Amino acid sequence: MQTLVQRLIQEEAGRNPAAKSGGRAALDVCEKLRAPLSTFTGVGGFRSLLSRALVLAKAKAPWLAGLQVAPDGSLQLTAEQTAQLDTPEAARSSAELVEQTLGLLVTFIGESLTLRFVQDVWPKPVNQHLKLNGAKK
Repeated sequence: MQTLVQRLIQEEAGRNPAAKSGGRAALDVCEKLRAPLSTFTGVGGFRSLLSRALVLAKAKAPWLAGLQVAPDGSLQLTAEQTAQLDTPEAARSSAELVEQTLGLLVTFIGESLTLRFVQDVWPKPVNQHLKLNGAKK
């Protein structure tokens, strides 16, 4: 799964010049998943999923401690976190959040449906035959 997470982060960094750092790009991945998953699960369902992923990610990435999930499912950073988005720690921590989010999706809806949601937003990384576990199909 780490391979796919890194591909999605790279894709976002390439799409948005302001998101060149891994931290910003990874959080953009979570934001882009919000619309299709909120349609599928409802806003409350997506918020619950992202909130649980955040709890799991915080255990491995303390930098996420101040991050919160808003009622609409968007992520809210502290001013200090926003200022640190270009640091390696923010990049690693934000990638952990993406990985936990996708991991929970796989647990709840399966790999195939998770990949379909990801492919709807990022056709290129998934079309290059990446599986969630990083192996080639």
